[in-house]
Amino acid sequence: MLELNWPWFLLILPLPLLMYFLPSKNQQQSSIWWPSAKLLAQHEETTQLNPKFNISLLLLALAWIALVFAIARPSWLGEPTQVTPSGRDLLIALDLSGSMQVTDMSLNGESADRLSAAKSVLADFIQRRRGDRVGIIVFGSKAYLQAPLSFDTTTINQLVQETQIGFAGEKTAIGDAIGLGIKQLENKPSDQKVLILMTDGANTAGRVQPQQAANFAHSQQVKIHTIGIGADQMQVQGFFGPKSINPSADLDEALLQNIAQQTGGEYFRARSTADLQSIYNILDHLEPTPSEDLWQRPKTDFFRYLAMLALIFFALALASSKQFQWRLKVRS
Repeated sequence: MLELNWPWFLLILPLPLLMYFLPSKNQQQSSIWWPSAKLLAQHEETTQLNPKFNISLLLLALAWIALVFAIARPSWLGEPTQVTPSGRDLLIALDLSGSMQVTDMSLNGESADRLSAAKSVLADFIQRRRGDRVGIIVFGSKAYLQAPLSFDTTTINQLVQETQIGFAGEKTAIGDAIGLGIKQLENKPSDQKVLILMTDGANTAGRVQPQQAANFAHSQQVKIHTIGIGADQMQVQGFFGPKSINPSADLDEALLQNIAQQTGGEYFRARSTADLQSIYNILDHLEPTPSEDLWQRPKTDFFRYLAMLALIFFALALASSKQFQWRLKVRS
């Protein structure tokens, strides 16, 4: 739908005609002395209706019309579109240490390592976060920002799927991951800042102690949900045959529980891919996305286009007038 923001400016459209027909202040006629018949002939030629002269007037008229309509600020309102309001700033810290390659999970009925299971579950979780700004932190011996906070969940998900074990080192820097998450969420306008920390080990690297990072997260009102991933029992081939071991013996559950409790979050234990899926379903309820959608109509402003068109018409009118004067000069 086309609308004019300032329609009253159209009242000045006939202004040039009014100025043209207004009576002159000096009604007194005066004689003109022509030094030669040749100049008189040129004068008669300029006062006659000349095609070139008419083109100049037409271009000036079009320029004036385009300028007036530009000042009236016409705009086009498109069809209403659905927009999801902004929700949380949500960061996911994903462990890429060497222990994440332990194959104590399953995907589609086949054995899978912990990282593959985590990426599979995260793909569904991230796509459901409509209205949230999602970012990814990966950590091992050091913590890195894999993807900054963004509404583009498709790109975020792609970056998650591109992560590989060992990208950030073989050890586990839980404190550094939390510290980097707090830094990314610091001074953000959202009052709902959430960090989901997923790891299968204990803090074995980094410059920041996890407890110190948790204290600072609490002061910055950053809620941290922690997930301990890894099975409690796994069959491996030993020297005397198969034996059962605990592949999650290094998981520091007490630390993860303390971090979650201190920051107002929850601690979850994922012993299988199904557990991990259930945990992220619970997180969807604990940290819901905005439920009410907003509607907006895209608006296209034509001011710049009409202003440019008016400038082009003025330039063409000037060029046409100059050409006409040059022809008269040549004839003389």
